[in-house]
Order: sequence, then C-alpha cells, then structure tokens
Amino acid sequence: MTLSQSLLAADTRPAVVADLVGVIDAEVKDKKGLGGVAIKGGYAAVRKVSPTIATSATDRMLPDFVAALEPFWADFGGAGDFGSYLSGRGDEVADALLQVTDRRAAATDREPLKRAYNGLRGKAKDNVKAALPRLGAVVQQHAR
Repeated sequence: MTLSQSLLAADTRPAVVADLVGVIDAEVKDKKGLGGVAIKGGYAAVRKVSPTIATSATDRMLPDFVAALEPFWADFGGAGDFGSYLSGRGDEVADALLQVTDRRAAATDREPLKRAYNGLRGKAKDNVKAALPRLGAVVQQHAR
C-alpha cells in the first residue's frame, strides 16, 4: 500500500490531520529567541484571522504533502525510524515540502495570510528540518 493510500484513507485522514496540527503546535511552542518570538507572533496572527487555519490548511494540503513524501517513504522501506531517515535527508525533504506551501501561499488571495507566510519564509527551511523527526513519527504511526 502506498503512503497516499494509507494517510489519505477516509478512516485515517482525520487522525493524520489532527496529529500533524499537533506537530505544528509543538514546533511553534518550542521555538526560542527572537526568531521564536517572530514565529509565535506570525502563527498567532494567522490563527486570529482564522482560528481553524492550521487544521483546514493541513487537510487541504495533505495530498500534496503526502505526494512530496511518497518517494522518501518508498526509499525508506519501512525499517527503522522514519523521522531519523527524513532528518538525514533534511535539505531535500524540506525543499520538497516547502514547494507545496510556496505554491499555496502564492495562490492565496488572503493578503494577511500571504504576508504572514512571506514574513516567516526566510527561516522556513530550518524550521521544517527541525520538525522532521516529529513529522516522520506521525507518518510512520499512520502508514500501513
């Protein structure tokens, strides 16, 4: 069974989305320093515009994220810790995932969301790389 078939199945998808939102929330909460303040502020601003934005955006983008992760999952082969595997290919994985969010941000007509995304985009690759162990754990938990 492919990663798409597993994670996007009607009986699995809601739990995957909820767990991925948990990853986002945990990653934002863990940010420190001035950069962390900016990320927390940007996330709070986006959530003020739309309180359910993390859940709805994750659900909308999940098929694209899963497609971006599919080749890594196939190469991984299921042995070991997928989060560690993703971290070991951090630049490549982060670039693949950020292509999804970049396309979505460019296409939105919601200017406050676009401004918030563009303000955070400079450090996005580092932040995505930091989240890969948690992301990999969620994927591996729900993959069949």
